[in-house]
Amino acid sequence: MIRTHPDDPPLTVRETAEIARVTALAALRRGVLTSRQQNRIDRILTGARTRAEKDTKK
Repeated sequence: MIRTHPDDPPLTVRETAEIARVTALAALRRGVLTSRQQNRIDRILTGARTRAEKDTKK
């Protein structure tokens, strides 16, 4: 698992790849993240946090 920031949960390979894909699309489009792309990254991180909480409860 990959950790991006000390406050973020560890990311799976799939989550990392999805964030990389969204970031690459942003680079193709004037090099800035649009609100839609930022929201997508936020949803991925929220899902990772939820998954990490479930894993720690087990």
